Amino acid sequence: MNDDEKIPGMFSKNFLMNLRIAPNRLISDLQKDFNNAFPFLKLEFFRNRNQQIPVFTFQQILPYNNRIAEGQAAITDGDIEVNPDMRVKELEKIFQDQFSLAVQVFRRSGNLWLETTMTDNWTLRQQNEHGREISTDNKENDFGKDDDELSRDADH
Repeated sequence: MNDDEKIPGMFSKNFLMNLRIAPNRLISDLQKDFNNAFPFLKLEFFRNRNQQIPVFTFQQILPYNNRIAEGQAAITDGDIEVNPDMRVKELEKIFQDQFSLAVQVFRRSGNLWLETTMTDNWTLRQQNEHGREISTDNKENDFGKDDDELSRDADH
């Protein structure tokens, strides 16, 4: 395997993916593209939040079968270049600044999805790897871990 090959869950130093943003594209298609590259992460799209309130609520999540432009300001076609060493907050900021899309990255934790708000400084690679570690059914890895660690998202 050479350094330029792309395998889901494994990243070469040259790994880049383009997320295609288009008004008629389904949210679920964009989520699948992202999840193929980062199997322990997912994107959720939210109704544009009030910029003064930096918190999303689950009632604001857009249905996965919506088109990207539904309920949003004018969305133009474009691409987001994503690499595993990009920080979560950088990706979320690109969605907001370039496409006026409110997006939050979630990380898998066993059978739950956690917002990454407390670890937005982590790279996508770190988030995905941490999700893999805590979601893989490996009793040796779980032995002696603090159960509380699985229910919170904190820098450590």
